Amino acid sequence: VERLARDTGESAFLSARRGDETVCVLSREGSFPLRSHVLYVGIRFPLGVATAGLAILSHLPDREVNEYFSRSALESYWGDEHSENEVRRRIARTRRDGYATNPALLVEGSWGLGAAVFDRAGRPAWALSVTGVQTRFGRDRRAMMGELLLDQAQALSVRLQNRG
Repeated sequence: VERLARDTGESAFLSARRGDETVCVLSREGSFPLRSHVLYVGIRFPLGVATAGLAILSHLPDREVNEYFSRSALESYWGDEHSENEVRRRIARTRRDGYATNPALLVEGSWGLGAAVFDRAGRPAWALSVTGVQTRFGRDRRAMMGELLLDQAQALSVRLQNRG
């Protein structure tokens, strides 16, 4: 998390899956003076709503994704951008890219990227993410930050899987 904040200049986070939600458990501020204050330690979001939960949901087996949608109604609370069809579209993109993108879906002008971190069983149990203002999330920079997130998420997954 520290490295992500340092290398991107954005706020960086570690979130943990807790059932059908994620909870932010660690945050670090980057050096860029404008910040997005959507995430903070302790905040919870349903899977698929914020970047961390989308990263985790996207790496679950299809059966579990289908079961999740059968018991959740994101659209009724979070709006049309969180309809099952829209979230499924973002799941497909996340699976393609390897990392999740949240283009100002929670707060106007606040973007996020996230990558899943896997436990010993190979299940997505945590996610690393970065958030910031939209002007800092252009296509090229998103690709660079996405690769950095994937690298750090893989390194953390390996460390966690090798803990004994």
